[in-house]
Amino acid sequence: MTTLNTTKHFYMTKPINLLVVEDSENDTQLLMQELQRNGYAPTHRRVETSEDLSKSLRQSDWDLVVSNYSMPRFNGSEALKLFTEQKLNIPFIFVSGTHGEDAAVQMIKAGASDYIVKGNLARFVPAIEREMECAKTRQQQIQNEATRQHLAAIVKSSQDAIYSLNAYGSIISWNPAAELMFGYTAEEIMGRSVALLFPLSHRNELLETMTYIGRGELASAYETQRRRKDGQTIPVYLTTSPIKNAAGETVGTSVITHDISKQKQEEHDHLTLIAELTEALNEAELVAGQFPICVSCNRIRDDENTWWQVETQIAKKSPTHFIHDICPQCLNGSEATADLKVSARLAR
Repeated sequence: MTTLNTTKHFYMTKPINLLVVEDSENDTQLLMQELQRNGYAPTHRRVETSEDLSKSLRQSDWDLVVSNYSMPRFNGSEALKLFTEQKLNIPFIFVSGTHGEDAAVQMIKAGASDYIVKGNLARFVPAIEREMECAKTRQQQIQNEATRQHLAAIVKSSQDAIYSLNAYGSIISWNPAAELMFGYTAEEIMGRSVALLFPLSHRNELLETMTYIGRGELASAYETQRRRKDGQTIPVYLTTSPIKNAAGETVGTSVITHDISKQKQEEHDHLTLIAELTEALNEAELVAGQFPICVSCNRIRDDENTWWQVETQIAKKSPTHFIHDICPQCLNGSEATADLKVSARLAR
């Protein structure tokens, strides 16, 4: 038999939703009244079979489960077993007319939160409040652990080197990307000073970093250089943030290091290309303009009416150099001379 009951009173401000495993409706109402006297507005569902309990555990969000220990059709031990199989983070409290130290100890060991005798219901509400607070703490711990694992997965899979330092500048964490970037394994560098990563030319920056850690005044992001295990210096972009304890005190720093070697090389190549193009344009301007050229001897005339060999004049105007060779037509002198005379007549 399953019953859903909602009871409220004008002074009740704390809602609570219970799943009650009990064969007695009267005893169930006594529990609800005890909750009401202590400022709760309880809602509940009463079940007395394993089928109803299993179904109810899957269907609703309960604040806790309260169970009798001895019932004609279903016992508390079976109820607790079904409950633990669901892996719910809520209290399971026995409130039973059966009193026995052995039964209570066995049920607590099996996973029950508490065991209360019906004749001593004054313990009922304090036990509920204590166990619900414990459940809340456990849930927070579960969430914190899930967050920690999520962040750990992000750090582990990051393409950037991520490491952390304690207040003395010793490295206390080191992700796989840091191993690839700097060449040190975690075993090699954990516990050693971050000074290993600073080039000699950046020792002043090391002193500043240690000062920032001590004061909690951490630079947020900047471009600098770091040194690999093989001595190679690489350009990097750092993002730092403080590590604080529960009291808000800075106890270290975390560092995200992005290798910008490729970016720097691209910038260098870009600037080199611009310089080469600028030089080429300047050279082109040196030889730009109109030059009168003789159709017979191919000399060119300058502004002072002097005739020069083409290569001589171009060499004066630009850094161009000529080397001498002979083309196949010139090897056949008669053919080349004839062509030159025809060209001269046509030009006139």
